[in-house]
Amino acid sequence: MINKHLEDLNMTTTGYAVLRDPFLNKGTGFTLAERQALGITGALPSQVQTIDEQAAQAYQQFLSKTAPLEKRIFLMNLFNENVTLFYHLMDEHVAEFMPIVYDPVVADSIEQYNEIFMNPQNAAFLSVDRPEDIQASLRNAAAGRDIKLVVVTDAEGILGMGDWGVNGVDIAVGKLMVYTAAAGIDPASVLPVSIDAGTNNQSLLDNPRYLGNKHARIAGDDYLAFIDQFVKAEQTLFPESLLHWEDFGRANAQVILDKYKDEIATFNDDIQGTGMIVLAGVFGALNISKEKLVDQTFVTFGAGTAGMGIVNQIFTELQRAGLSAEEARQHFYLVDKQGLLFEDTPDLTAAQKPFTRQRSEFDNAASLTSLAAVVKTIHPTVLIGTSTQPGTFTEEIVKEMAAHTPRPIIFPLSNPTKLAETTAENLIKWTDGKALVSTGIPAADVVYKGITYKIGQGNNALIYPGLGFGLVASTAKLLTQETISAAIHALGGLVDADEPGAAVLPPVSNLTAFSQKIAEVTAQSVLDQGLNREPIVDAKQAVKDAKWSAEYQVGK
Repeated sequence: MINKHLEDLNMTTTGYAVLRDPFLNKGTGFTLAERQALGITGALPSQVQTIDEQAAQAYQQFLSKTAPLEKRIFLMNLFNENVTLFYHLMDEHVAEFMPIVYDPVVADSIEQYNEIFMNPQNAAFLSVDRPEDIQASLRNAAAGRDIKLVVVTDAEGILGMGDWGVNGVDIAVGKLMVYTAAAGIDPASVLPVSIDAGTNNQSLLDNPRYLGNKHARIAGDDYLAFIDQFVKAEQTLFPESLLHWEDFGRANAQVILDKYKDEIATFNDDIQGTGMIVLAGVFGALNISKEKLVDQTFVTFGAGTAGMGIVNQIFTELQRAGLSAEEARQHFYLVDKQGLLFEDTPDLTAAQKPFTRQRSEFDNAASLTSLAAVVKTIHPTVLIGTSTQPGTFTEEIVKEMAAHTPRPIIFPLSNPTKLAETTAENLIKWTDGKALVSTGIPAADVVYKGITYKIGQGNNALIYPGLGFGLVASTAKLLTQETISAAIHALGGLVDADEPGAAVLPPVSNLTAFSQKIAEVTAQSVLDQGLNREPIVDAKQAVKDAKWSAEYQVGK
């Protein structure tokens, strides 16, 4: 975007405005000719640096920071000053920077948002107390930019953290950074949005420095009416955009997705993205074990938004494999704080109800109040944790599971680190190297009995950037299950199943390469279904043409 802006500069744009615009600024990268044309001669040191020289300098500054949050603050400040340099640097260190700009360090940033508030990274802040300002707020935040992707959060259900009100805007900012770093979407074409619906987090309400609305969350019809006003305004202003929902509460996430998914191009990362990455990991594991999806028995520990998104995604894929809906449902056992969920369990959510069990199925139904009891009774082949209950995948439970299946598939996905159900090292040791493992946080290789076990991270960033970029590049009208399945299979097929200790998912260090592949597969699926808004003949070429590069070009 910087190139087009520099070409279109006119006399009403001052050089100092360019230096203060992160999408235009090159800092010491402006050539002498550009400095003269912009009227900023003398505003910068004499030396003209290449972007590689700037990146090397910035990286040394990054390394001088010790605490992870300090590193994140440095990178956010760089982003606020020079977007192109930020992404050029991140391209060179993507695996190192991913946990800094997003999970897990983003959690520290959210918790201390009020104390360390800085430039809001071009986000739009929408208040439920002022619905009349929705359209103006979106227009102001996107001024002069052609928005193709919006990530919106109300931060009620941040995984492992809960309700963090307006502080959760950093989730939307971080997601978009990953979109650009991984897939190459133009950072000037994206918009983070915070819906400030209030908060039920009393510590925030009591904090005099809290920057959001200091009242309880609105809910029910009033809340959904505000969401509808937002969607209408967003689609009016950015009619060709993909709308990505992030960290909405379990009472609203599925309701919102169901309302709009057949009308516009939209995606909920917690429901669909989490389900996609877990299913891709399961496919990777089955490629190693040489087993079939239809032969698996799934226990999901934690039946909230993420857990039910996983269940629904696998359920849909089982039907695509030839099972009826009723046959597919029989493969699932949901365990939450009450134990196994039965049809008469109080306060079931709409997402949980189709997957509950009948008490008549079990002789010991009354005793199935813990994960250990369920595993002992069910003998699952796949155990998935989204519980945020640390240490709950105990040695006893894991060994019981491994006693009844040759290659147990175990995914402790809760994050941050302090909330993980167990560690990869424990799982490899307790199963004598038989477990096929994916974790929700980055995990080091595990060396056991002379074999190095690589641990795949069940990080949504492995799939949503390529999926979203493919939808944008192909000008998709809708995101269908067919496209979702195509992207899942593309990612699940990227593991080397014959390598000893092979990971079930590809490494984050290869993120840009396989994001490109997923984008191409996604775009081709959109074209095959005739869901592209604009005429496109070649999906790969469309992705290539849409890809943004973090490089300076001389303005004309």
